[in-house]
Amino acid sequence: MQFQRRVLSNGLRVLTIPMPSFKSVTSMILVGAGSRYETKKNNGVSHFLEHMAFKGTKKRPSALEISSLIDGIGGEFNAFTGKETTGYYIKSSSNHIELSLDVLSDMLLNSLFKTEEINKEKGVIIEEINLYEDTPSRKIADLYEGLLYGDTPMGWDIAGRKEVIQKITREDFISYLNSLYSAHNIVVIIAGGINEENVFGLVKKYFGKMKRFDTLQYKKVLKKQDKPAVFVKEKTTEQVHIAIGTRTVPLDHKDKYPLTVLAAILGGGMSSRLFHEVREKRGLAYYIKTNSENYQDVGTFVSTAGVDPKRVDEAVSVILNEYHKISNIIHSAPFGNAQGKSSGQISNKELKKAKEFLKGHLVLEIEDSRSVAGFYGLAEILEKKIITPNEYIEKINKVTKKEVIDVARRYLKKETLNLAVIGNFSDGQRFEKLLKL
Repeated sequence: MQFQRRVLSNGLRVLTIPMPSFKSVTSMILVGAGSRYETKKNNGVSHFLEHMAFKGTKKRPSALEISSLIDGIGGEFNAFTGKETTGYYIKSSSNHIELSLDVLSDMLLNSLFKTEEINKEKGVIIEEINLYEDTPSRKIADLYEGLLYGDTPMGWDIAGRKEVIQKITREDFISYLNSLYSAHNIVVIIAGGINEENVFGLVKKYFGKMKRFDTLQYKKVLKKQDKPAVFVKEKTTEQVHIAIGTRTVPLDHKDKYPLTVLAAILGGGMSSRLFHEVREKRGLAYYIKTNSENYQDVGTFVSTAGVDPKRVDEAVSVILNEYHKISNIIHSAPFGNAQGKSSGQISNKELKKAKEFLKGHLVLEIEDSRSVAGFYGLAEILEKKIITPNEYIEKINKVTKKEVIDVARRYLKKETLNLAVIGNFSDGQRFEKLLKL
C-alpha cells in the first residue's frame, strides 16, 4: 500500500493513501492533543471538545445541520479522544471528499461553543462517565492505568471528572484550542478511492490558512516502581474484573515488536496460553486477553479478564504462573529440564501461530479505509516515522524466539507487577499476598 506525505507552508501534514478498488473515502483529522495535556482544572476538556465540535459552526449553526448534511450523503462521521491524540473523521463515497473536508475544517476552525450547547452537553458527558462506571470490563483499563501512572494526566480518566466537567466554560475550550490545535500539530489523512493531486489541492484550500504557533508540551512520566502494587475498586458485581501487568517501553523502543508477539502468545486469541489455561481448562473466566500497549514515553504489558468472584484468587495465580513460566525459560534448556524452569518453552509452531495471528488481524483491519487512515495517521503524529503495513509485517516476521524470551525475562518481573480489581472487596491485602511470589 503506497502513500504520499506532503507538508503545507503552515506545517500541516497531509497523508494520502490511494486504495484504487474502493468507492469510499475516509477523511480524517488527527491532532496531537489528548488528556495527558490537561490539568486538574480542565481534566476532560479534550474529550468534551471533541463532542462540541459537532454542535454548530458559524457556517452550520446547529448540530442538526451538520448531521443532516452528512446523513444526506449517506456518510458516517465520528470522533475519538485518547491520552495523546484526538481524531475526527467522515467516511463517505469518493465523490463527496470536498464536502467532508469542508465540514471537518469548519468544525476545527469555526465551532461556536454556545453556552447553552455546552450546558446541555455536560449532561451527555456525565452520562457517558456513568456508562463507563457501570461497564467494569471497560472501566478496568482506566483503573489499571491510574495505578500505573498515579495522580498525573496519564493516570486520569480521559472522560474527566464530573465536578470538573460541570465547571468547564467556553473560555476553557478556546484556551485549549489555542494551546494545541496548531497547524503543525495536525495531520490530515485521506484514504480510499482518491486522486491524490485533487485531494491535496482540496486540503490546501480548506486547511492552508490555519495558524501555526508553539504548542503545549506534555510532562514525561517519572513514576518508578520497585515492588508490586494493587488497587481495588469496591463494587457489587456478578463478575470480578481484573487487569494484571507490568511496565514496559515507549513506542520507539526496539522491544516493542517482541512484546507484541509475546502478548499474542499469552493472550492473543482463543488458542493462546491464558485463554486455554484460564477459560478452557479451568472455567475461571468468560473473557481474557493480553495486550502490549505503548505511549510516547511509557508502555505496559497487561492481561485483563472477567472472572468468577469465588475463584478470583485462583485466576490471578494462574495468570501469574503463565507469566512466570515464560519469563523463566533457560535459552539452552530442553522442554521440561531437570531445573524445572522451561515448562513454558515456546515451540516454533507456537511462535509462528502468534505471528500469523498478528499479521492476519492487521490484514483484516486495513480492508477498511477508516482503519487505514488511523494506522498511518497515528504513526505520523506519534512516532514521527510511518511504518507501512508491509513494514509492520516484516518487523513481526523478524522477531525471534530468543527476543520473545528476553523481553519476557526483562519485563515480567514481580517488582513491577500491578493489579487492578473491580469487585465486592473492601481491601487489597488478599491480592497483595498473591503478587509476592
